[in-house]
Amino acid sequence: MTTTVPALGTRTAEGSALQAVLLDMDGTLVDTEGFWWDVEVEIFAGLGHTLDDSWRHVVVGGPMSRSAGFLIEATGADIGVGELTLLLNQGFEDRIGRSLPLMPGAARLLAELSAQRVPTALVSASHRRVIDRVLASLGPQYFSLTVAGDEVPRTKPHPDPYLLAASGLGVDPARCAVVEDTVTGVAAAEAAGCHVVAVPSVAPIPPAARRTVVNSLEEVDLAFLRGLVTA
Repeated sequence: MTTTVPALGTRTAEGSALQAVLLDMDGTLVDTEGFWWDVEVEIFAGLGHTLDDSWRHVVVGGPMSRSAGFLIEATGADIGVGELTLLLNQGFEDRIGRSLPLMPGAARLLAELSAQRVPTALVSASHRRVIDRVLASLGPQYFSLTVAGDEVPRTKPHPDPYLLAASGLGVDPARCAVVEDTVTGVAAAEAAGCHVVAVPSVAPIPPAARRTVVNSLEEVDLAFLRGLVTA
């Protein structure tokens, strides 16, 4: 976990118990879920294997070790998880070095949270080296802290990343709103006891208790998030 700026004081609207907003990165703030799949397809093509498009739903949103292990087992490719992980990270970094499109509504939401001094954390299953590259374009000033997938013993779908973020901000997970785009990320946030806004990117996510599903971040603002966490 890396703190990027000091945690800010919470300023909530009357009737709202919201203490912090915790945001996923790939597919939530930046339109990069497709980048990961493209890199996986290219690497395995170089190894002589074709990836089945249905596998994309299996590998999206999870820890890289799980995704790499699944693809190796599914294809029978002669490569280890460690070597594949290095290739995936490098390939992804090359992609974002050429282009880093934001999801619709992401820039506006981050600017609003910052202007209203709402403690905000970036919580991703991506490795630190990748997060830092993305932050350079996304804007590190928008986040009180960031949590990377290789900085926790168990990453998503386990609750550890979100519990660590809440602890780092000094807030109650039950009074946090999380924005996620995958079933894996939603599971992690809900296991941590947070309220969740799901913005599905690759696979559908059904609504549930303490979970609100929207079509785009353009539907999400601070008033919306405060409405999810009421006193």
